Amino acid sequence: MDLTQLRMFCCVAETGSVARAAQQLHRVPSNLTTRLRQLEQELGTDLFIREKQRLRLSAIGYNFLSYAKRILALSEEALALTHAGEPAGQFELGAMESSAATRLPALLAAYHQRHPQVALSLNTAPSGETIDSVRSGKLAAGLAEGPIDDEDLTGCVAFQERLVLISPLGEDPMVTLPGRPGHTVFAFRPSCSYRQRLENWMRHAGFHANSTMEIQSYHSMVACVASGAGIAMLPRSLLDQMQGKERVQVHDLNEKFSASTTWLFWRRDAFGPNVRALQELILELNGSVNLAH
Repeated sequence: MDLTQLRMFCCVAETGSVARAAQQLHRVPSNLTTRLRQLEQELGTDLFIREKQRLRLSAIGYNFLSYAKRILALSEEALALTHAGEPAGQFELGAMESSAATRLPALLAAYHQRHPQVALSLNTAPSGETIDSVRSGKLAAGLAEGPIDDEDLTGCVAFQERLVLISPLGEDPMVTLPGRPGHTVFAFRPSCSYRQRLENWMRHAGFHANSTMEIQSYHSMVACVASGAGIAMLPRSLLDQMQGKERVQVHDLNEKFSASTTWLFWRRDAFGPNVRALQELILELNGSVNLAH
């Protein structure tokens, strides 16, 4: 298995046709067919379901595609390191949904304008999942609540956030209404650091929750709170941008629970030009000194 075979495989998978892939790769179709068969023989499985006029990825082929893309991205990143250290190639970045919505649009626009040769893709997930993906090498860098306590990772401060609690209009979170056994809490998956922070506040405040309902987006979270169903915690910067913010009541929290720092982090052994360029841009926009560890 070599990089040429992987490029052929990815191109055929994306086009669904050996002929179209051969045209894009400037090769004859028979060459692609032979190399793909050799790859399947080496792997011991069929990567495609072959139909009359097109190819479809098999279940195993679909899973293999993600690995093939990662291998090709890493090879491009490695090559970029040898070209005067200039940013180039694939750049897989992870971030919390709140950061993606409020902090990243302007930042990534500036990054693209400065480094158009970088193909940057953004993956949103809770902090814990983003950290795991960077540690495993699936992502080149990530933005998550920090500091990051991991011997394999390092990073720098990217943004400061202020978290607030929201409840239905006219309701005090600490007061349980008649006929209600307790409040419903709306939050992301357990790997979300903001959920963990909310749970810490609840224990500290002696807050009684009837249940915790997992939500997939902040828009849904705010809508559920506005409907009178429960409470939630989110960054004030995000709430200020959202429709429906006037239909919830905002409660400031103690500094211990409200002050949050978002970090840009990466693997210690993988501080490539793409990551370095993003770090420099963040520090430049923040007017900060280099805080890398």
